[in-house]
This record gives sequence, structure tokens and C-alpha cells, in this order.
Amino acid sequence: MAAAQKKRADRVLSFRMRIGLTMILVMLLVLGGRLFHVQGLDPAGHAQAAVSERLRSTPLPAHRGDILDAQGRVLATSVDRYDIVADQQVVDDFVRIDEATGLREEVPVETGIAELSEILDIAPEELSESIIGESRYSVVTRSLTPEQSQAATDVGIPGLYAEPVAERSYPSGAVAGSIIGFMGSEGPLEGIEAAQDEALRGTDGERIFEVGGDGIRIPIATFEELPAEDGQDIRLTIDQDLQWFAQEAIAEKAHQYNAAWGNATVVDLKSGEILATADSETVDPSDPGAGDELFRRPLALTQAFEPGSTGKAITFATALEEGTLNPTDGFEVDNSYEEDGQTITDATDHPTLDMTAAGIFARSYNTGTVMIGSEVPEDTRYEYMQKVGLGEPIDIGVGAETSGVLRPPEEWDARQHLTTQFGQGYTTSVLHNLQTFQAITNGGVSKPLRVVDSYIDADGTEHPVETEAEERVFSAETSEEMLRMFEGVVEYGTGSDAAIPGYRVGGKTGIAEAAGAGGGFDGHTQSFIGVAPLDDPQYLVSITVHRPQGYWRDWQVTDTFREIMSYVLSSYDVAPEGAKSRAYDGFTGENQDQPW
Repeated sequence: MAAAQKKRADRVLSFRMRIGLTMILVMLLVLGGRLFHVQGLDPAGHAQAAVSERLRSTPLPAHRGDILDAQGRVLATSVDRYDIVADQQVVDDFVRIDEATGLREEVPVETGIAELSEILDIAPEELSESIIGESRYSVVTRSLTPEQSQAATDVGIPGLYAEPVAERSYPSGAVAGSIIGFMGSEGPLEGIEAAQDEALRGTDGERIFEVGGDGIRIPIATFEELPAEDGQDIRLTIDQDLQWFAQEAIAEKAHQYNAAWGNATVVDLKSGEILATADSETVDPSDPGAGDELFRRPLALTQAFEPGSTGKAITFATALEEGTLNPTDGFEVDNSYEEDGQTITDATDHPTLDMTAAGIFARSYNTGTVMIGSEVPEDTRYEYMQKVGLGEPIDIGVGAETSGVLRPPEEWDARQHLTTQFGQGYTTSVLHNLQTFQAITNGGVSKPLRVVDSYIDADGTEHPVETEAEERVFSAETSEEMLRMFEGVVEYGTGSDAAIPGYRVGGKTGIAEAAGAGGGFDGHTQSFIGVAPLDDPQYLVSITVHRPQGYWRDWQVTDTFREIMSYVLSSYDVAPEGAKSRAYDGFTGENQDQPW
């Protein structure tokens, strides 16, 4: 009986051992198959997955191109700054070497955060919120200097990284601020910064590397760097010194009359280059929110107004070109003139005068202008106004423009066919007016205005801007006659205070009513556009003051023109001419001394 029981127990034990061995063999087969699959069939995939878990990527920002003035002086540049970011899943207590003893020390992450708090001047509680957690990417702080960034990462907190970023700097402050533009948190917002962003920004690169479990880069592991492609520098036509001088001058003039705004713009009339365009207030690109929003864009482009008597220039030039007028033609000019049931009057009362066409232009009489302009068909006058760009947008590369309003003759009312002859019934901008004068004074050839001179690659290769083709609008003869008529304005007309000793100077004054927000007119726009030197015309200077306060006959902007044009002629080494005036006589009778 005992033997039988023993034999039965041996069989059970043997059976259990076989079951156990069978299970072990099955498990070994499964593990072996898995090992074969991992190591033999898909080694790359699993290895890559492991590597991917350890890979980190940091951007290599492209250097944003500089914005330079005409002489290569820096108006906008980028400086190196760093954002501190945390991979919160890696942040933990850490070990570092005590510099004093050379021994390893265990550092709780809270201690590291306290040290970081002193470096960054951020409360420990605030730092803890951005450093401790589960996020793989948490911004701790932004825009540190290289020294601050180094000090922050030297604390040694694992998972804490410094990401390079570029911050814009404007060494000349508010000089040409509305032209340069400025940056926002999401990128460029205005001016050259925004309009030329594609050229300036370049293409970012990338650095890829492996980190260990402590968040520290593995020195001999994967490392790849895709270099950034830096942006281009942009050279402007703006002269920094002249821009500053013009800003100061026009700010003083606008303040004198408590005006809504003022603008002074200088143009090289032979090339169309804008050397300065200054507003009475200018945005500081480093702090754009501190100033009035009106001045964030260049007023020479954005503000439309009736040009007033500066608009007479295109009327007289058209009449000369069409052969309906000679500068010395005589006219009997009264204080009022009626045509087609409409009465036109001059700004001031005066007796009947025997004048030449040149005299009418010099003393800016509306009545005489209508006598002259009405000899030219309306469609013809309109065509010439279009040829100089009135009513069309002007794009100088800064992302802001206004086209003004110029209706075709079939839409003019009973009075507009007269008022458009002396700068009313349509609107322009400062640059439209300058473009008109440029075509008239540049031998009759229109050259598109521009503010971007060239693009410069990171290696110094320069790419001059391809300018639009010039276009002849008036003959050289018409241009020469208009220059002599402009000179009469300064010699004995409405612009006598624009005279500059030693130089022949010409120009045209203008004053027009300013449209009110609710309709009608509730102010004025005062302007003067002048050219010098007349023997070899080189520069145009426009002065515009919008809504000056006080009595209109007391307003004067020709003194500001004289101040800026004198600076231009001196700065660009234009020697005094010493030539005598060639202005046409203004009168045909003996009434030159009559009041006007």
C-alpha cells in the first residue's frame, strides 16, 4: 500500500515537472522570438524610436538684416538675446561640483529655483509654476542678455535651456521712425520692417541633439546642425542727418501754429530718391505705443488733402505744353471772374491789374488761373494730371500709401471744372505734389519716387533696386519756362521769404480749406514746394502744415523751406551760383506796386 502511494506521488511530481519545463520552454521561445524580431527583423525602427525619445531640437534664428541710411549708417539692427525654457518632465534634483571644495553636492530643485530667482529677479513661486510640471516646453523668461542667460543655465537645473532669439534695436531712436517701422510680439508691424520683411528676415536653421535621462546633452550622440540663412540688409535713400534736421524744423513749425501735423520732405529730383520725409511727431520704433497712432506711418503717404495753389503748377505747365500760353502773355486781372455762371474770386481784394501769365502765377491769382486753364480742354488737363500720377497710388516700398481722389471730367460738377485748375475739387498727398513738381522741374521727365536704394546679402553682395522707367511728360522747353515762373514766385510773389542768398530759388505756395469729419470745411492746409538751384535743378523741398491755428494771412512756411533747403545745399556741397534772376516780368502796365 505504501509502495503504491509512493509510485503515484512520483508520477504526479513527474507530470508537474514536465508541465513546468514545457511552460519554461514556451516562455523561452516567446522571448527568443521577440528578441529575434527586435534584433534581427526591425533593429532600426526600435533603435530610432529610442533615439527619437532622446532627441531635442533648438532653432537657430537667422540674423535679421539691418536697415541702413544712404551713407550706410545703421538705423535698425538685431542684438542677441535668449529665452529660458524648461522641459518640465526632465526637471529634478541634480548634482553639481562645489567650486570651493571640488566635491559633488546634491542640490534640490527648490534650491536651484531660489538661486535662479536672484539671477532673474523673478519670485520663486512664479518660477516654480513655469519650471515644475509635466509640459515638455514651458517659457520661463524672455529676452535675456548673453550674460544673464549664461548665469541662468550655470545654476545647473536639468531640463532648463537657453534659446537664442533676436531683438530689434534702433540706434537713432525716433529718426525716420515712421519709415523704418517697428516690430510687435508676433513680428513686424509697420514701415520697412513689415513691407520688406521677406528680404530682412532670412531663413531660420535648426540644431538637433540627444539628451540623457538627466536632460544633459550626450556628447558623442546624434548631433546635426542646419545653418541659418541670414537676411539681407536694406539701404535706404534716407540721409539720417538730414532726416533729423528736417524733423526738428517741421516740429518747431507745427508747434508754432499749434497745427494737427506738419511734414517736410526732401527729394533728389534727378533720381527720384527721397532723402528725408519728416513729420512733426515721429514714432519711436523701440516704444511705438508711447506716441499718437497717426504718426506711426509716414504722413507724406497717408494723409490726403486738397493741394490748393500748388496745384496751379500742373495747370500752367499743361497750358504751356499745349501751346495755349506764353509766360509773357498779358491779362487784365480783376478780383473776381465769372465763367459758366460760376464766380471765382481771389483770396484778397485787389484792383484790376495788367499782368503777364508769369505774374498771375507768382501772385497766385485764382481769377487769372481760370482765364488761362479754361483755354485747355478739360479732358486734356485731366490727362496731364493723370500723367504725373494724381489720383493713383504711390508705392515707395514702406507698405503705406494713399491715392487721393481725382474724378474724371464727366463726374465734375458745374464748379469743379474751374476749381480743379487751382488745386481744389481733388485731393493729393505730399508725395503726389512732389511727384508733380519733379516731373515739371526735371526737364519734363517724371522719375518715380523711391526710398529703398539696394539690398545687401550677408556676404556683402549688393543688389541695387531696379527702378521703374522714367517717362517724359513735358518738353524741356516747358520745364525751363516753368522754372523761370517758379523763380518769380520767390522774387516778387507769394513766396519771397523762401529766397536763399547766393542761389536762384523757385517754388509755389499753396493754401486750401481742409475738409471736416462731418462734411464741409473746418480748417486749412498751408504748403510750399520749392526747387534749387535753378541753374541746375537738383533738390525739391516740400513743407506742409495741416490745420494751423490763427489767422491765415499770418501763416508762413517758406521760412522752414529756406532753413531746410539751405541745409541741403550746404550738406551736399552745392556751391552758390552767383547768377542773376531769370524770372519773367509779372506786369505789363505800370501797376507793379499795387497792393495784393
